[in-house]
Amino acid sequence: MRKLTLLAASFLLVFTAVAQDKKPKNVQRAADHFMFQISYDNWLGMPDSIKDQRKGLSRGLNMYVMLDKPFNKTSPFSIGFGLGISSSSMFFEKLRVDITGNTPQLAFVNLTGQQHYKKYKVTTTYAEIPVEFRFVEKPNNPNKSIKAAIGVKVGTILKAQTKAKELRNADGNAISNSIIKESNKEYFNSTRISATGRIGYGILSLHGSYSLTSLFKDGVAPDMNILQIGLTISGL
Repeated sequence: MRKLTLLAASFLLVFTAVAQDKKPKNVQRAADHFMFQISYDNWLGMPDSIKDQRKGLSRGLNMYVMLDKPFNKTSPFSIGFGLGISSSSMFFEKLRVDITGNTPQLAFVNLTGQQHYKKYKVTTTYAEIPVEFRFVEKPNNPNKSIKAAIGVKVGTILKAQTKAKELRNADGNAISNSIIKESNKEYFNSTRISATGRIGYGILSLHGSYSLTSLFKDGVAPDMNILQIGLTISGL
């Protein structure tokens, strides 16, 4: 997550500089934008056996380059589309998700009363194509305008990984500061389709995203869908 944040900041600076160089001086409404999102994440549909093992604030980070195409020069409506990366991390306590297992069903192993890791998360990363139908109150001054958008995004999974840190014994006492990473996307659906929406003012808006497709393949785990609710920084 820290590496993605640094990448986002660096990309934002480069993209802003390029966009400013390309933007004609007599045009106030830019045609392209960088969209950066942070969110609170949840797996909807989790059975209690998994839900009870959640810990901390699960979160996501999304980064997109977007093109904005107004219906005409003065229209408050436009279509936005682009390309980007979406990452979501779910945090658990005394639970191991065996994504590298070779069993037909994905094993969620409860480690209560056993050795466990103090910090444990499951992270999924997708390449996505978002499409939005947009409204901006003041087309020539979007940075001082009410804005809203609804849309859909289609993604393909790039990576699924678990990360465990700080091994503890059954009583919670530290054993080592070891870090274990496992990566395998075989249990996960390769394609994700999500419905999206956001509303805000200026460069800030609240956004929501709900995956219409299940996180996991049929039959390997309970049907669970990713919900993201958070803050967007964007020109439109």
